[in-house]
Amino acid sequence: MKRNLENVYGPRGTFSTRERHGLTRNIDLSTGTLSGRSVVEEYNPRVSYYMNKEVGNFHYGVLHPMKPHRLTLTNHLVMNYGLHKYMDIFEPRQATEEEIVEFHSPNYTEFLKRVTPDNVQEIQEQFTSFNIGDDCPIFDGIWEFCKIYSGASIEAARKLISGDADICINWMGGLHHAKKYEPSGFCYVNDIVLAILQMLRVYPRVLYVDIDIHHGDGVQEAFYMTDRVMTVSFHKYNGDFFPGTGAIDEVGSGIGKYSTINVPLKDGIEDSEYNSLFKSVISEVMKAFRPTAIVLQCGADSLGLDRLGVFNLSIKGHGECVRFMKKFNIPMLVLGGGGYTVRNVARCWTYETGIICGVDLQNTLPNTVYTDFFAPDYKLHPVLGGKITNENTKSFLEAVRTSVIEQLRYLKGAPSVQMQEIPPDIQGFLESESNYNFDVQSDLNKDQKDPIVGIPKKSMVSEYYEDDMDNE
Repeated sequence: MKRNLENVYGPRGTFSTRERHGLTRNIDLSTGTLSGRSVVEEYNPRVSYYMNKEVGNFHYGVLHPMKPHRLTLTNHLVMNYGLHKYMDIFEPRQATEEEIVEFHSPNYTEFLKRVTPDNVQEIQEQFTSFNIGDDCPIFDGIWEFCKIYSGASIEAARKLISGDADICINWMGGLHHAKKYEPSGFCYVNDIVLAILQMLRVYPRVLYVDIDIHHGDGVQEAFYMTDRVMTVSFHKYNGDFFPGTGAIDEVGSGIGKYSTINVPLKDGIEDSEYNSLFKSVISEVMKAFRPTAIVLQCGADSLGLDRLGVFNLSIKGHGECVRFMKKFNIPMLVLGGGGYTVRNVARCWTYETGIICGVDLQNTLPNTVYTDFFAPDYKLHPVLGGKITNENTKSFLEAVRTSVIEQLRYLKGAPSVQMQEIPPDIQGFLESESNYNFDVQSDLNKDQKDPIVGIPKKSMVSEYYEDDMDNE
């Protein structure tokens, strides 16, 4: 099902009747804003959590920093903390090729579908054109891996569209660097763009917020010329740090001018400064753009001590961004992203799952078959900050904030789009959704501390531990 993207996020896209799908809670449809309040202090959302029991077994390579195994660690912590009691758990269907080519080119999609480690010599000439290399290697099951995490984001977006959830979580997703014609930065299929394309058919305005340490360039590029998606990225920027984009003067183009917000930061930023700037910028964005849905990318490489990161954020500081976004009481899709010290990624996303569910988690981690990954402290909140010199002066941060606020003043008001009946193709998926409610209790072996029965403990030599003695 290939579609012209202009028909998706153009000025006359298609939208659902909100009353029909129960999406009118606290939303004024004439303005797209919350009725009578902008922030909700006490909010118990209906949460859907998307997981796949096999996704952690995919393997980029022993020396590659991207470790899908972090998802296995996260799911084990989430379940052993008992957070499954506060969510609907789903194992989603895989994305179809037709869904993936709604954004990605057919040639690139066909390449991902065909390529394997065994046939690389046969199609070697295509590698350069598709940016295949050390960052984006070919590994066993690459196409299935892409379909799993993309399918989860698409299904999560549709769950929000249906009104059956207020917040959907897919820690598998958030791979924000992938471009239309090529992979980039460990990302092959841009599940974020695919999810937003679904949401745009129902929600007039979608806000994308990215707290990964790397600029969300793939998402920005996809929506650079529309005013119906505002992208807001908080990231390290000096012109050289990957991906090299995300300068403050990248503001969008055409009717999308001023709808791209970049918040470039320097090394070593701490919790208090980051959270203050984040809340100030997002508060102004919410007033100016008035989103009717939010996508939040929670890349955990902005944590202190990340293998590829240079910030000093704690898990609580990172999670405070999630807590703040939750308070707006707007349908929200929460995604993963970067994060290369796997034990801290799992801690962070577990903590943020607790925030979304409204559950305070004890600092001592529950026992699982993966407990040794969290040695020597076995805590949810290890000390992560203060290792990198903070180069973000007060004057620099104030200049960034002022520049962003000034940019928002140029917006000509949030775009208004005529609402129509939900399109038949999406309606069909909502009525016959192929994902199923994951029965946690039936998979729970009460004689073990490991609730996710069926996830094999698969490992490579020195692959997952990040000690001085490992080979990463």
